[in-house]
Amino acid sequence: MAIRPKPVRVAAVLTAALLTAALLTAAGCSSPSASTGGTSDTGTVVVATAGEPDTLNPVLNYGVDGASLIFDGLVARDARNELVPALARELPTVSADGKTVTAKLREGVLFHDGSPLTAQDVVFTYQAVLDPRVDSTLRSDLDMLASVTAPDPATVVFTLKYAYAPFLQRLALGIVPAKAFAGQDVNKAAFNRKPVGTGPYRFTSWTPGDRLVLAANETYWDGKPANSGVVVAFVADDNVRAQRMRAGEFDAAELAPKLASGFENRNGYRVHRVPTADYRGVMLPMGNPVTGDLAIRKALNVAVDRQAMVTGVLGGAGEPAFGPVPPTSEYAEPSIAGRPAAAADAATAALDAAGWKTGPDGIRVKDGRAAAFALLYPATDSLRKELALAVVADAKKVGISVTPEGLTWDAITPRMKNDALMMGYGTPYDPDFVSYKLFSSAFAGQGFFNPGSYRSAVTDAALQDGRDNADPAARKAAYATFQKQLAADVPWVFLTYLQHTYVLKDAVTGVTPRVEPHEHDVANSIWWNVHTWTKES
Repeated sequence: MAIRPKPVRVAAVLTAALLTAALLTAAGCSSPSASTGGTSDTGTVVVATAGEPDTLNPVLNYGVDGASLIFDGLVARDARNELVPALARELPTVSADGKTVTAKLREGVLFHDGSPLTAQDVVFTYQAVLDPRVDSTLRSDLDMLASVTAPDPATVVFTLKYAYAPFLQRLALGIVPAKAFAGQDVNKAAFNRKPVGTGPYRFTSWTPGDRLVLAANETYWDGKPANSGVVVAFVADDNVRAQRMRAGEFDAAELAPKLASGFENRNGYRVHRVPTADYRGVMLPMGNPVTGDLAIRKALNVAVDRQAMVTGVLGGAGEPAFGPVPPTSEYAEPSIAGRPAAAADAATAALDAAGWKTGPDGIRVKDGRAAAFALLYPATDSLRKELALAVVADAKKVGISVTPEGLTWDAITPRMKNDALMMGYGTPYDPDFVSYKLFSSAFAGQGFFNPGSYRSAVTDAALQDGRDNADPAARKAAYATFQKQLAADVPWVFLTYLQHTYVLKDAVTGVTPRVEPHEHDVANSIWWNVHTWTKES
């Protein structure tokens, strides 16, 4: 949720001519064709996504897991999401006690302004995240980091407070040039909107609510990109994005499954369904007198028909979800999955026992209060809307009235401590990522991290054990405890894991899908390797 859709500040449907002008001016290319049968060979790839970042600074949470197009980390992930060296010339080494990690930098790497990458830039990047004066939500991700030093210009040493098994994965964070922030407040620096990195693309322009224009980095250390640039169009509304894709404005766009299916047999297009660790679920705030009742939460958990949602809402592009650790993970706990045949009867009996009696209108009441609450969702997200409506229908069957409300994110944010919210999160990398912030008491009520203020001593201890231990068996046991406790407490009703669905023009080649996380707008989408993409005329 750190990257969220924003209202489009330009006309809802930007004409192909306006996009063409942007490409001609900013990327120095001729225009993409508006026909559905392919694009002219401009060398510029145009992609469209719903979410727009708040910043382009990795220190302030942009592209923190890599594939940001503008920046590189010490490591990157390949097509199988396995770590490979990036700015480090080989994977960093870890000491026997797991508390010292040493990285040797690749030689000859230049920032986009021509200045050389040095170890001091790496030190600055990580120290900036740790600086309490900097508004970085990544600080808790690095609370195991005691210090980062540069004994020489090509060596970086990370000293950890404790052995943290997935630390090398944290080294995908994009590196920024220290000199760009000299004498500046990182939170307000011009760099945040006009960044300089080492990645395959250099920044050209950013028009908020409209597009981000990037040009190929001709001196990229890993080889010049196969195309001359990328334009990322920000189109929050799913239907508008689909309309513009049909008009031929984009080479690739993510669309909701039902909208993507409309391109299945359309000449000149193809659909990719990409596996993910991205789940959708209903966050149930503990402070709400209805959703704060465990009997209500348990009843909802068994009332929802997850398979029907996968079949109907997702068009088969997903699978049922019962927790935040994807079934493909080695840490997934199988005992929490499934829906026992007697679960629905048990849930309604539990509601009766808890004092929630069925009223004349079929809605349960306790102490004069109806079993009713609002379920918020972003109005421009058609998938979350359909899932919310499915929850409404299923909840009514057990006497719970849910009122769906489609709002802007600005309207949702102040209400989510008290109102249920259709949320999305998830990562394929490590169970510590995301879940630690989302379910730890330490983050209760902190924005999109644990917005419902769920608190459990068992959950807290298990999450801490999972990040404190390097031993795989101990970590697996910790995350099994975590998942079981979450299933017992039901702070969320997990619904589905998604397949991200993308529509691409047939003219585009070089596409290599990989398992994706929840946050996948500019970074970590199907265009994670867009620097290898080409377009046939």
